Amino acid sequence: MSVSDGQGAAAELRATYRLQLTSSFGFAAARALVPYLRDLGISHLYLSPSFQARPGSTHGYDVVDPSRLSEALGGEPEFDRLSAEARAAGLGVVLDIVPNHMGADDANRYWADPELRRRFFDVDEATGRYRRFFDIDDLAAIRQEDPEVFEATHVLALRLLHEGRIDGLRVDHPDGLADPGGYLRELAGRGADRVWVEKILDPGERLREWPVSGTVGYEFLNDVCALFVDPAGEATLTALWREVSGDPRPFADVALEAKLEQASGTFAPEVERLARELDGREPPEGIGGLARALSSLPVYRTYIDPARGRVEAADREAIAHLDAAYQKLLSLDDGAPPGFVTRFQQTTPAIMAKGVEDTAFYRYGRLLALNDVGGDPSRFGIGVDDFHSGCAERARRFPLNLVTTMTHDAKRSADVRARIAALAGIAEEWRAEVERWFALTEHLRAGEAPDDAERYFIFQTLLGAWPIEPERMATYMEKALREAKRNTNWVEQNHEWEEAAKRFCAALYAEEPFLSRFEPFTARVAIAGQTAALKQLVLKLTVPGVPDIYQGDELEYRALVDPDNRRPVDWDLRQAMLRRLMGGSPVVDENRKLFLILRLLGLRARRPKTFSAGGYEALDAGAGACAFLRGDDVFVTVAVGPDSGAAVEAPGGEWRNVLSGDERSLGKSETLERLAGAHGFAVYERLGRAAA
Repeated sequence: MSVSDGQGAAAELRATYRLQLTSSFGFAAARALVPYLRDLGISHLYLSPSFQARPGSTHGYDVVDPSRLSEALGGEPEFDRLSAEARAAGLGVVLDIVPNHMGADDANRYWADPELRRRFFDVDEATGRYRRFFDIDDLAAIRQEDPEVFEATHVLALRLLHEGRIDGLRVDHPDGLADPGGYLRELAGRGADRVWVEKILDPGERLREWPVSGTVGYEFLNDVCALFVDPAGEATLTALWREVSGDPRPFADVALEAKLEQASGTFAPEVERLARELDGREPPEGIGGLARALSSLPVYRTYIDPARGRVEAADREAIAHLDAAYQKLLSLDDGAPPGFVTRFQQTTPAIMAKGVEDTAFYRYGRLLALNDVGGDPSRFGIGVDDFHSGCAERARRFPLNLVTTMTHDAKRSADVRARIAALAGIAEEWRAEVERWFALTEHLRAGEAPDDAERYFIFQTLLGAWPIEPERMATYMEKALREAKRNTNWVEQNHEWEEAAKRFCAALYAEEPFLSRFEPFTARVAIAGQTAALKQLVLKLTVPGVPDIYQGDELEYRALVDPDNRRPVDWDLRQAMLRRLMGGSPVVDENRKLFLILRLLGLRARRPKTFSAGGYEALDAGAGACAFLRGDDVFVTVAVGPDSGAAVEAPGGEWRNVLSGDERSLGKSETLERLAGAHGFAVYERLGRAAA
């Protein structure tokens, strides 16, 4: 798991730390954090896209020159200083690259030159339109299937790898490519042996056998949250949502409707172009039938290879949800042109992303903690056995898969998500409380705005993020309302409705009858949410995979969707708190997340083989606890239910509690209370056995 560096000690892959680089926080600012991140136990800086983007870019995903490092971030000289200092401190660097698209901008020579544009970009010769990144007109999709395009767009990334200035790549949105598997095999063949893909898997979907280290971890994010959703609350919360929204449909129906809207509206040009790929044949059931087929796929995309005539079992399972005529076309049984099959597969991810993540997730509000990237809001929690199964498969197939609880694309931070999820455990109390809030705030509405579904969305959001500044809440709600596309949207903005909803939110901050109920209730839920968030953190740091920490998330971090989650981080506070902890300051609620990261990454540093090759053995702890062994020398137990007296299978022998330092003998069975203590979690390392 270590990588050679040529400038310092090898960096053992232990934990990544995601940094969102901007013109005001570039390579030099990242370099200043190297000592802090080293002391915290991080092994790899995980940088957002760093190639030359269009002027004023706030995120780096709009690259205009993939052969140069961003001047706004400091250019190649500052990047070299960052890489060298990281190496000297024993850290590596993982870089986010964007092979699917570039900025459609005159600053991009491949775009500005008409001949290069036709060669490099996926342009429809019949209309002059081009495939976009989702629905973003100024991000144009690239033809990575062309070797010349691959060479030109990867010259810098591969050079940085070969020169040892970076150690791995995060590949953004591979599902937009004509042949994701072929692209990843080409990368691997060029020496990229540490690659993580931003692949969004449906719950239950398995990552294909690609030459990659794994995904960026959305599946763990959703599983670990679901583990702490009390299934007993499902009926109450479902009934409450139906009453509030007036919509009895399950999430699947809401999602299908939203995908059909996208296929028939936003992506109508893409659907029409796809139809022309049938070489004069009419699509089964016409353009409407094609739009429905694109919207009916239950996963982001299939990976059928028309050139080789290969259709895997997982592909057949996915297309079984389509009408028979489209099943025949996509399974290559009906002589479908290869271009149709390829472009169909490139189109479904955009319809899924914009229809589900960016529409249905803002319409369906039964429990917002379940509405996150890669999640399925209809899956109301999972049991311990299912969680163990996911961990065991990760250990077996992709042991270097990232495991995360927060990314720049997440709808909510882990702390917000955990707090909202805690409502499932007090569903009846929540129902009674929120019904009072509806009554207490009715007079704050302007006519019908916001409607009850939107108010319920507001109440859950406020509870999850409280205290949150009014300005942040207003900005968030404007985006949420437009994404939902119910009473306003991005194209036809209903400013009157939006302003009424924002005034409603602002008025809540001064509405004493509401606050007198909201704040005490939220304070109690916050305690349960914080407990669950800490347990999820312990699991993230100990299960199979490489833990990934988002910038700032080592302290309590209550953030909403982008751009809220890209606010500047108070680095001085975090560095000062780490110094105090390392100097012996007591552990309190304010620094407990930081303490857990420090201790458990220290454990991973002492016992690297335990975590890289030690396997994963689930232990019997009933439905109320998650217990497992890593190798034979690390034992983890985390309460997920209320039964502290439950029996937990234990490994026996002499052990030290990594978090408290206490040493004790364990039998073959122990109570959860004795093992996990007051906080409901514990991590033990075996005594008398040298770390490896």
